[in-house]
Amino acid sequence: MTAANRNPNALPVYIQIAELLIRDIAAGRLIDGERLPPEREMAAQLNVSVGTLRKSLAELEKKGMLERIQGSGNYVRESGTQNSVYAMFRLELPEGGGLPKADILAVDYLAKPPDLPEFGASGLGSRVRRMRYLNDTIIAVEEIWLDESAGRIDREMLSDSLYRYYQHQLGFWITRAEDRVSVRPLPQWTPPEFTKAAGELVGYIERFSWSEKTEPVEFSKTWFDPDRATYVQRLK
Repeated sequence: MTAANRNPNALPVYIQIAELLIRDIAAGRLIDGERLPPEREMAAQLNVSVGTLRKSLAELEKKGMLERIQGSGNYVRESGTQNSVYAMFRLELPEGGGLPKADILAVDYLAKPPDLPEFGASGLGSRVRRMRYLNDTIIAVEEIWLDESAGRIDREMLSDSLYRYYQHQLGFWITRAEDRVSVRPLPQWTPPEFTKAAGELVGYIERFSWSEKTEPVEFSKTWFDPDRATYVQRLK
């Protein structure tokens, strides 16, 4: 796992492994009733210790997504991904799944610009710009705005999952979101190491997100490389 090398506040490795397995289940790469490989073999494949893997499997068991049968093995129990910190992250590798990671490019606290859609209760907000990965593949750049009423984002405390940060640092949870998917040119602040240059047309997602409040507390824009990632929405 490499996210921890980029971000000192990255999710613990056992949570990263659990989230990777959850996304593989959601993508259909692991199916309901499937028996997982033996733990030592699986730990070697994931390059983690058996102890770390067992903590990951315990997380899945708590979420009802794994059944551990003594003397038989560990079996997938598909029960949705509502308890995943990436439950609303809709981008996947072409083959499905992939663990989301992020490089923070900038965190600012400023007035909302005139071209930003109306959301929240304040004219101020925290703006986060990031470059996103699935596993170690660069897939997207994004700009997230959090309304001042929901709290102020501290760059030093950010992890790969903003939603987990909201829950643990700001005391709220994103409960629903509305996405609008289209095509847009990459912004001028696109990092040079991104897969395509600023101004090139790519996939584009606008998202309004709500906590328990009536008004959305977050608005985000994501530009993704359609050659490297796919937007997936599963309906059940």
